[in-house]
Amino acid sequence: MLDELKLIEAITPDILAVLQERYRILRNIYWMQPVGRRTLSESLTMTERVLRTETDTLKKLKLIDSSKSGMQLTAYGEEVYTKIGTLMDQLFGMHQIEKRLSETFGIARCLIASGDGDRQPKVIAEFGQLLNESLDLLLPEGDNTIAVMGGTTMAKVAQELTNLETTKRHNLFVPARGGIGESVNVQANSVSSVMAMQTNGDYRSLFVPEQLSMNTYEFLLKEPAIVDVLNLISQANCVIHSIGRALHMAARRKMSEKEMLMLKQKNAVAESFGYFFNEAGEVVYKVPRIGLQLKDLQQVPIVFAIAGGKSKAKAVNAYMKNAPKQTWLITDEACANEILKGATL
Repeated sequence: MLDELKLIEAITPDILAVLQERYRILRNIYWMQPVGRRTLSESLTMTERVLRTETDTLKKLKLIDSSKSGMQLTAYGEEVYTKIGTLMDQLFGMHQIEKRLSETFGIARCLIASGDGDRQPKVIAEFGQLLNESLDLLLPEGDNTIAVMGGTTMAKVAQELTNLETTKRHNLFVPARGGIGESVNVQANSVSSVMAMQTNGDYRSLFVPEQLSMNTYEFLLKEPAIVDVLNLISQANCVIHSIGRALHMAARRKMSEKEMLMLKQKNAVAESFGYFFNEAGEVVYKVPRIGLQLKDLQQVPIVFAIAGGKSKAKAVNAYMKNAPKQTWLITDEACANEILKGATL
């Protein structure tokens, strides 16, 4: 199909440019629908006059409708948009960007969703779909233990998973850490339970805070129920985690003003697994914790790191300098392009 399109382009050189432009319009309407022409033109950095010409054509093709509330895709438009996405990625180099990013970080694979997760919430849902497909591909037959981190991105991703159980494969989801005092629905316990329910697997919970005094920590490690879950976490053959911005995560952890100042002075830009990293990827601070440690990832066969949005570029770039080689990174176009732009400077 790609070869045929290239032949057509040789005769009509502008055809792919038109295809790409109209796909971009459909994609932004899908993300923002219902959306007015002015808002859409600003999002696309396109004049309203040019946009009107294109949207009139898309209406005639019965791909979009418009009403007082704005433009949106028709059922046929959504079908066309969904089916053409893979072809557009192949045509315009998304796979090349994925390859460049995985080579930059020295990791197994990178999967990139179109768009910017900071501005288009539906991009985060696509992270979930990419994760679902990847888990179905990578999880082996037999019993799997999947350790899951919490966070707002992870909570949204969990909602997109579907059945991963087969007659030969059973999955147990466990939290990779204790709670950090945030909203219940974004804690690792909640995220792992939602993933289990969405995929028809099982789950176990870890009802302890991750930040404890040494005396309390040693006391809890004598509790059989806690020891059992910690043993399961240590035996996980798959880990799914997010990557956070340092100061944002410090605030979520309710760290003291003194600690916040220290992180600023040490130029911390990223956090994951309770470790804070500067732009060079160096660990500048570590929060004592119950659960999975960064060093434990080296022994885990399947690792997914999930983070997107242009604002996360520095954090992703810093953390990935420490990522084990078997990591699959799921991110978006805005984050990937920002990282690669910095890599070429």
